[in-house]
Amino acid sequence: MPNKATSPKAASAASKVLSNPKSTKTEKSAAASALSQREKGK
Repeated sequence: MPNKATSPKAASAASKVLSNPKSTKTEKSAAASALSQREKGK
C-alpha cells in the first residue's frame, strides 16, 4: 500500500490558508489535515 503524503505545493497552499485571517474554519480544518499528512524530514 503506497504512502500518501501532501505534495510540497499543496503544503505551501495549506500554509497560506492557515495564515490568512479571512480563511473559514472549514478551510483551516482541511489545510491542517493536509499538513498533518506531509512527509517528515524532506
